[in-house]
Amino acid sequence: MGKIAIIGSGNIGFSLAKGLVKSGLYQTSDITLTRRSLSSLKEEAELGFQISDNNAEAAKTAEIVVLAILPQQLRKVMEDIKPALNHQQIIVSVVSGVNCSDVKAVLGEEKTVIRAMPNTAIAIGQSMTCIATDNAEEAKIKQIETLFESVGSVVVIQEDLMTSATALCACGIAFFLRAIRAASQGGVEIGFHAHDALKMAVQTAKGAADLLLQTQNHPEGEIDKVTSPKGCTIAGLNEMEHNGFSSAFIKGIKLSAKKAGGLYNE
Repeated sequence: MGKIAIIGSGNIGFSLAKGLVKSGLYQTSDITLTRRSLSSLKEEAELGFQISDNNAEAAKTAEIVVLAILPQQLRKVMEDIKPALNHQQIIVSVVSGVNCSDVKAVLGEEKTVIRAMPNTAIAIGQSMTCIATDNAEEAKIKQIETLFESVGSVVVIQEDLMTSATALCACGIAFFLRAIRAASQGGVEIGFHAHDALKMAVQTAKGAADLLLQTQNHPEGEIDKVTSPKGCTIAGLNEMEHNGFSSAFIKGIKLSAKKAGGLYNE
């Protein structure tokens, strides 16, 4: 593996860097992390990562350049690094709502650009990352797939689905967290201490997810196993549905997808 530069090393960028080292794909010395202020990269420096406040310098020697910045900052950063880039590099954008064509419009049409949308579970190596491209070579797509498989699961999708992936996986992690929080609050109302209720809700949610991952069963099939006639589970489920649980979740995902698509141009 060559060197990698992560431009704008916030939560996602730093988590990716740590995951790559933990997986053995890279050494800390192979990864350069950039921020506008070097003082905010103290922890990263202590761990052995290269740090820099010069994006162009960091990008110059990297085989892979990861753009991990806010959509509103992207154009200026791309203009800064453009003179330092070469044709062999792979540009990976984890910026919401930005197409490969948007990146190429600034960096040049001949560049290899691959989009990736991880989520914050990347910090523990459990990201659900979707990747897409317009016309990158298969070998380069595979290289970036391997990169993100070191920090979770990967699905390669069509680029026109990337804003949808942002809503379902990146924003979606907050939706599932809120559902767990709501479950714990329900637990407190029926008699449990808050810390016990949260532990019970978290493990129950984890069990539900693992059940589907390991059995490959449909959720409704597993729901049928715990809903007996005139039972307490179906009563609770139906009460949630009467109050719009599934509908609210679906509408939230749709609105997030709509919002994600417009971030770059705001």
